[in-house]
Amino acid sequence: MSFLSSRWILLSMLSMFSVLSLIAVSSAEGQSGEEVATPEDELVNPVYAAQNPFRPGEVHRFQAHFGVIRAGRASLEVSGPERVRGHDALRFDMSIQGGIPGARIRNQVTSWAYGSPLRTLRFVQDLNEVGSERYRSYEIYPDRGISILEHENDEEEEFSTNLPLDDISFIYFARTLPLEVGDRYVLPRYFRDSGNPVILEVLRVETISVPAGRYETIVVQPTFRSRGLFGEGAEAEVHFSNDYSRIVVQVRSRISRLGSLTLRLTEDPRRVGS
Repeated sequence: MSFLSSRWILLSMLSMFSVLSLIAVSSAEGQSGEEVATPEDELVNPVYAAQNPFRPGEVHRFQAHFGVIRAGRASLEVSGPERVRGHDALRFDMSIQGGIPGARIRNQVTSWAYGSPLRTLRFVQDLNEVGSERYRSYEIYPDRGISILEHENDEEEEFSTNLPLDDISFIYFARTLPLEVGDRYVLPRYFRDSGNPVILEVLRVETISVPAGRYETIVVQPTFRSRGLFGEGAEAEVHFSNDYSRIVVQVRSRISRLGSLTLRLTEDPRRVGS
């Protein structure tokens, strides 16, 4: 395999994490096929937070493959709460490491979010990929409808939702949705308006085997207004466990004609430490 081919695989894998952007719901289309608006105040349930299927200490670990090639490992972790601008926020971390000698990536993406439903307060990308480094830190103000990109002349960008989410926090918000086969969610809650809306379609129930075991899963197809893992034409599928926990069992996307990129769960977060 040439260095360029290897580097292309790694960058393709990175794009998966850069656009892992399931976005939250403000309108929904039920199984009847009729689209029904969902007022944001109806989503704010005082007992909603107690019903979340995730808790601090939860850790997902994955193998990453491009086609049949083992490309690295990844993880999702919940910790906190931590105090952010007067709010007790959960911290969500996504990390990825992989590659071959001379062409490695090591990335960390972190989100701080609070409330019921979740809304993002801070989003940080610390990316080290194939010899280059990039660091971006966003302070996100749901009540003001702006995000500030720090260290870039404090550049401000407006958004149109008061319940903004980022690439990582939306994964967790999506786990709280009912996700019944036939449901279709229209999701205009990304913290950058250029990425809205995202559509979530619940396709089927499927039993699959991954290194962590055998699971009955509910399969969701996200479509995101960008290029990458969840972009139009990628035919991405996310397998959540078909139970209350909604753990992420597998993520797969056809990112090119050469093959698909797949994350497969290696450790069940409900069993670790039990």
